[in-house]
Amino acid sequence: MHFTIADMENKTDIYKLMSQTIIPRPIAWIVTEDEGIVNIAPFSYFTGLSSSPATVLVSIGHKSDGTPKDTLANLRKHKRCTLCMVESRDLNKMHYSSKVLGHDESEAEVFDIVIKREEKDFPPKIVSSPVVYFCELMQEITLGGTTVPVILEIKEIFLDDRIVTDREKLDILFDPVARIGKSYAFLDEAVTPPPIP
Repeated sequence: MHFTIADMENKTDIYKLMSQTIIPRPIAWIVTEDEGIVNIAPFSYFTGLSSSPATVLVSIGHKSDGTPKDTLANLRKHKRCTLCMVESRDLNKMHYSSKVLGHDESEAEVFDIVIKREEKDFPPKIVSSPVVYFCELMQEITLGGTTVPVILEIKEIFLDDRIVTDREKLDILFDPVARIGKSYAFLDEAVTPPPIP
């Protein structure tokens, strides 16, 4: 099969093709807040962008009525978020948190996701997350479509001590959840390649 993007009338098909072939994609739980309500949402259109400056790229869609998702609205308003990596033990809660709730409802309360304020200038972190980035909104990218890619600048990084295997070398090992098409996968097996001849 061969697809020419410009000829595809159903834009959802483009998403289906990309999301099932650009794999695996790590899942970031993004925590934002507005007027005391903590919003937690998972995103798999997420990747590291640069280490200088330390940035990640997240693509955020809109609600079915065309309004910005709470994550995007809160980022635009407050310019800060806390990005938490998801481990296999949190798969169900992460999946449940993708459900659209009212702006005045918090996924932390509805799905019993334990949070803690770690940095006073940022939304709370998810306690069970092994890696947490405290980020500021750096830039939105206008593509003219239904999603808005945002560049987040990492200001602080938290690592759970249990995932640091060598403090001196900063070697880290944890069990992240990734998106593979319509399913999830655990990436708990590391493979070391042989030396290059």
